[in-house]
Amino acid sequence: MDFGAVAAFLMIDLLLVLTPGADWAFTIAAGIRDRSVVPAVTGLVLGYAGHVVLVTAGLAALVAANPELLKVLTAVGAAYLIWTGGSVLLKPARPTIDPVLPSARRVALRGVGISGLNPKGVLLMVALLPQFVRADAAWPIAVQTATLGVVHMTLCAVIYLMVGLLARTVLGARPQAAMVVSRISGVAMVLIGASLLVA
Repeated sequence: MDFGAVAAFLMIDLLLVLTPGADWAFTIAAGIRDRSVVPAVTGLVLGYAGHVVLVTAGLAALVAANPELLKVLTAVGAAYLIWTGGSVLLKPARPTIDPVLPSARRVALRGVGISGLNPKGVLLMVALLPQFVRADAAWPIAVQTATLGVVHMTLCAVIYLMVGLLARTVLGARPQAAMVVSRISGVAMVLIGASLLVA
């Protein structure tokens, strides 16, 4: 695989992962509320792994042939973001040790839903990633696609772990600030979902 293509994808993908959105909001809330941010980040990365598998299996070609499918995926993802954001607004994360915290599995599954249904993630995999795949490269197209997908998942894991740990460190000792940031995260998810539905 062409190193230049991987490096170019890495730079663009890094900018996208560093842009706050639903994944950040979810990670910050988990950093404030949960004992560990690892289940949340694991769920987010697993959601993107699902994208990689689908794109490697030909989802990009299917969406290109059926543009209405992308609209449906966007609507489902937007509705899920609104629901998750509303849940955060109703019960904002607090940095206290709550004996009724959700299980790690439940947090991870919610993370899978956040990233798996995140229209930004779908667009990244369907529209951006194929531009860095070369038909004339030595590696098969599926291997190139999977490699770029693993690069994306690795970036997400590293950045989101840092975001979650930073949220825990900075907001853990500031309950009022944590509540405000948690509510802002919920509003951000609702607004992102609503803007996707309107668009």
